[in-house]
Amino acid sequence: MHDHHDHHHHHTLDITHVSRMLVIGIVLNLVFVVVEFASGFLSNSLSLMSDAGHNLSDVASLGLALVAFKLFKVKATEKYTYGYRKASILISLLNAVILLIAVGGIGYESFYRIFDPEPVKAGYVIVVAAIGIVINGLSTLLFFRSKEHDLNAKGAYLHLMVDALVSVGVVVSGVVIRYTEWTWVDPAISLVIMIVIVSSTWRLLRDSLLLSIDAVPRDINMNAIREAAAKLPGVKDIHHIHVWAISTSENALTAHLTLTENLSPPDVAKLKHTFKHDLQHLGIQHATLETETADCRESSCNVPL
Repeated sequence: MHDHHDHHHHHTLDITHVSRMLVIGIVLNLVFVVVEFASGFLSNSLSLMSDAGHNLSDVASLGLALVAFKLFKVKATEKYTYGYRKASILISLLNAVILLIAVGGIGYESFYRIFDPEPVKAGYVIVVAAIGIVINGLSTLLFFRSKEHDLNAKGAYLHLMVDALVSVGVVVSGVVIRYTEWTWVDPAISLVIMIVIVSSTWRLLRDSLLLSIDAVPRDINMNAIREAAAKLPGVKDIHHIHVWAISTSENALTAHLTLTENLSPPDVAKLKHTFKHDLQHLGIQHATLETETADCRESSCNVPL
């Protein structure tokens, strides 16, 4: 009976997998931060030291995402009937804010650097930033699979992608400065990278905000839900539909189904079971359904099941 659940397994988020990836990402990045900061200090490169600082903000945000996934696992209690799942939404909101602050920092620095460039030992910078591309590039791949299923995974992905881009920018500017002495290239590239970051972070911020005020998650199609209900035999109408996010990867729905006639309790149960299965395919993991008969319009009239 339950084998039909297998083919929509790809909708779900594998939390242990993502947590493992986050731990790997945190370790890789921490090691890199230490190396990068030391190199920046030795080569008098402000861009390397500030990039190390930025990478540290990354480690913090990966840590936050890890906390979010650990909170997923906390069982519901009498007081917290959803467990702490909603915390994952707040954390993704916080992460978007951290990203924007980091961008502001890079912007502030780049702006000053355009007018007041300073000498940099380019060789050092190129090598360390190249290592950065590899580490951040690999870390980005860790979240490529899960980024569409969860905002925190997407946040981690964006943070790491931003870093990979910043490192690419640093390498390019290092090479250019080495051969042309155009020191303004370094801050100019930073500014371009910032624009890229802001546009992607904006979406993360918007999605997190929408979920935190219980808006319908972006990947849910309300019309598809209405159509699925209309297709069910014996259902005349669906109303009072509420859809919201319980966490960054799970959605809930409550709705009233108006039935064409008085169905027997087993038939009602079967109908609900079918509809809940349809809803799972539409991205809704928790559905609570109320049924009433067509001859009684008011929601106040109770239909004996």
